[in-house]
Amino acid sequence: MPQDRPNYGLSPHVDSTPIPAPDLNYLPPRPRRYRPRIGLIGAGGITEYHLRAYRTLGLEVAVICDLDLARARARRDEFYPEAEVCPDFHQVLARDDVEVIDAAVHPEHRVPIIEAAIGAGKHLLSQKPFVLDLDRGERIVAAAADRGVCLAVNQNGRWAPHFAYLREAVRTGLIGELGSVDFQLAFDHGWTVGTPFEEVPHLLLYDFGVHWFDLAACLLGEREVTSVFAAVARTDYQQARPPFLASALLSSPGVQVRLTLNGAVIYDQSDVTLITGSRGTLRSHGPNLSQQQVTLTTAAGRASPELHGTWFDNGFQGAMGELLCAIEDGREPLHSARNNLRTLAVVYAALHSANTGQPVRPGTVRAVP
Repeated sequence: MPQDRPNYGLSPHVDSTPIPAPDLNYLPPRPRRYRPRIGLIGAGGITEYHLRAYRTLGLEVAVICDLDLARARARRDEFYPEAEVCPDFHQVLARDDVEVIDAAVHPEHRVPIIEAAIGAGKHLLSQKPFVLDLDRGERIVAAAADRGVCLAVNQNGRWAPHFAYLREAVRTGLIGELGSVDFQLAFDHGWTVGTPFEEVPHLLLYDFGVHWFDLAACLLGEREVTSVFAAVARTDYQQARPPFLASALLSSPGVQVRLTLNGAVIYDQSDVTLITGSRGTLRSHGPNLSQQQVTLTTAAGRASPELHGTWFDNGFQGAMGELLCAIEDGREPLHSARNNLRTLAVVYAALHSANTGQPVRPGTVRAVP
C-alpha cells in the first residue's frame, strides 16, 4: 500500500485556534436624519413584521390601505393608532405628506400600484417579486429613474444576521476569490397545506427559494450566471401538492452555487450555508433560519462572531432602512429593482429548467413560466 496518500482531513496549513471575529457592518442600516411618513398599501399577514420593524426604527406610518377596512383598522390599532385607513390606494398616492410607499399586496395587483406610485413621484418598497415579466420590469426601472424615484424590493433575507455577515465577509475579500456556495435546507414546509400557497406549482423554487437565489446573486457580485439547472420531485409521504424536493445548480465562470431544498423534514431539521474561497471558508449552520452560528476559517485561525437579531426583525428593518438611506444619500439602494432583475432572471430560468429538464441561461426566459 502506498504511504503517501493525500490528507483528506484538516489541512496542516490551517490553524483552528480561535481568533477574534472581524467586525463587519451586518446590522440593518438606519438613515441619519431622513424620517418620511410612510403609506402602507396592503394589510395582510406579513405586514405585522413590516409595521413592527418601522416602529422599532422610529418611523411614522401615516396611512394603512386595504380593500378590507377591518383588516386595515386592526393593523392600525395594534401598531399606529394615529394612522388613517382607506380602501383605495389612489387615496394614499394623492397625499402630499406621504413620501414613501410600502406595496405589500399580491404580485398580480402589485404592478399597477408600482406604476401609479412612480407616476406620483413616490419612493417605493415593493414586496417580492416586484414583477412577473422581465420586460415590464425593465420598463418600470427606467420609468423610476426618469422620475427620480427610488424603487427597492423587499428581499429581506439580505439582512438576516447570518446572511448579512456572510455577504459582507465575501464583499470585503476575507475569503479571497470565491469558489463555491452551497445552501442545504431540510425543513418542514407543511404549514402550507390547505392554504393558497398550495396553488403555486414550484412553491419551493419560486416563493421560498427566491431568497436563496437572491443571496446567490449578492455573493456573486458582478459575476454573470451563465446557466441554471433545476429539478424537483415529490416525496412519497408529503401532504402538500407542490413538489417538496428541489435543487438548483447555478454556474458562473470559476464559481458554482448549489441549492438543495427538502420541505418535508419533520425531525432534526437543519439549515447550512458553506462558502469557500481561495483564502478561507465561511460556514453558517443551525436548526432553522433564525438560529444560526457563523464561522470564518482562514490560515490565521477560526472566528465565530456573536450576531444579534433574527431574520424577520433585522430583515424588515434592513429593507426599509436601506431604502431610506439611499434616498437620503441620493444613490441606488442595495436592493434596487434594477439589481433585483438579475435575481428574477435566475428564478425564471430555474422554473423553466425544472419544467424542461434542460439547463437554461438567465435572461432567455422573460416571464414566470
